Amino acid sequence: MEKMFKSGLILLGAVLLLAACSKKERSSTTGWKYNDTKWGGFEKLDYPGQATGPNLVLVEGGTFTMGVTEQDVTYDWDNIPRRVTVSSFYMDETEISNIDYREYLYWINRVFGESYPEVYLSALPDTLVWREELSYNEPLVETYFRFPSYDDYPVVGVTWLQANEYCKWRTDRVNEMMLIEKGILNPNMEQKDEDNFNTESYLVGQYQGNVRKNLKDLSTGGERSVRFEDGILLPSYRLPTEAEWEYAALALQGNRSSEKDELITDRRIYPWNGNTVRYQKRDKYQGMMLANFKRSGGDYMGTAGALNDNACPTAPVRSYLPNDYGLYNMAGNVSEWTADLYRPLTSLTLRDVENHDLNPYRGGKFQQKVLDEDGKPVEKDSLGRIRYRYVEDDEVANRENYRRGSVHNYLDGDQESQAYYDYEISTLVSDKSRVIKGGSWADRAYWLSPGTRRFKQEDQADRTIGFRCAMIRVGSPTGNDKPGGHQFKTKTSRKKRTKY
Repeated sequence: MEKMFKSGLILLGAVLLLAACSKKERSSTTGWKYNDTKWGGFEKLDYPGQATGPNLVLVEGGTFTMGVTEQDVTYDWDNIPRRVTVSSFYMDETEISNIDYREYLYWINRVFGESYPEVYLSALPDTLVWREELSYNEPLVETYFRFPSYDDYPVVGVTWLQANEYCKWRTDRVNEMMLIEKGILNPNMEQKDEDNFNTESYLVGQYQGNVRKNLKDLSTGGERSVRFEDGILLPSYRLPTEAEWEYAALALQGNRSSEKDELITDRRIYPWNGNTVRYQKRDKYQGMMLANFKRSGGDYMGTAGALNDNACPTAPVRSYLPNDYGLYNMAGNVSEWTADLYRPLTSLTLRDVENHDLNPYRGGKFQQKVLDEDGKPVEKDSLGRIRYRYVEDDEVANRENYRRGSVHNYLDGDQESQAYYDYEISTLVSDKSRVIKGGSWADRAYWLSPGTRRFKQEDQADRTIGFRCAMIRVGSPTGNDKPGGHQFKTKTSRKKRTKY
């Protein structure tokens, strides 16, 4: 009798499950069923939200005053404070380390080394940046990048161009890992030359890979590869914009008066509170340095037995206390590349760009895929990447939202601005000048302020410059646990919906 009762419960559960599955969700505008082969197979996912990629931290966006936060002691006047808003995004918890970059080089050599050795050579960091005429840093030339003692130290000697190539590579490796963990692809260590996983090539059907089990195709009843609409693949890793970097470094959310209040109680000079570079609370950390920087002339680390920052020259990427977003070394250790082209922001140019106050960024050079006569991407290149070309000005002449293919010099003192500058002629600033942020181990405390800015040519490297990656946050700006927008409860009764 007991067995019959249990069997009945199991049968009832199965019936209820089938009944629940048979009630397909319908379109609120057409009434057609989603996820039903008989109704065409249009898919609507029960999507939990964007996954957080390896080493990334969500930086909830908001408004802040971008620009200098203390006296402009250099009198450059190149970063006048202005109010902007930054959308939510992800940023690396740490700077990219030597071991991270060596993994990148290993993959490039394994995949391209035999046929295209120049790809590997072009990615190598410049270890000669450690040399100096009147200093003995020669041991670092040989040891800093490759010796295991420095595995967790920030990679340096990497140009802006090389950092961007690393971001592209990382996007593909993370997305390939996502497909492997979902059971869609098998690990494939035999990838060579153009036959390697590239996110865009995969999405347009120009790379298949070692398929384990594709997704069910509800439109045909067969199988299909992953689409971007499935939400499995992540958006691209990239360098953070200057505004994103500065916003993340300040981490002003730590100074909100309450969880429901917009009031920021205190401004910040550094990524921490106070006007000093030492920890001020009365505990075991009191008096310790909060960053790795040059304290004074000739003092990079303090005296033996009581090293003030315990690092010379750099420190491991997870050193010192993280800021209120959980980000390490947003001041000191190494300065970092950002995506932006450098231009001085004076009172004249500020009037020209003041309307560009949402996700400000300079450096756009718009691209689009090279398409064939059928409107499909042409065959991928010899490295397995989809081909792109730059947009010409005459292609966008009739648009309202943008009128140029390249906007490097837009409202920077060009003929449309109220002032004119001869870049590359009467100044060191050029169309290759990229913004670097955050002070380094070789800088005084002034440069630790997130509002300060300098520049370096995109094809040059330095022993004081590293980088970290960022990624757009899609969907709710507050993360997957909190829905976007306020959920207000009203007394208004809901209208009865038509039953099908």
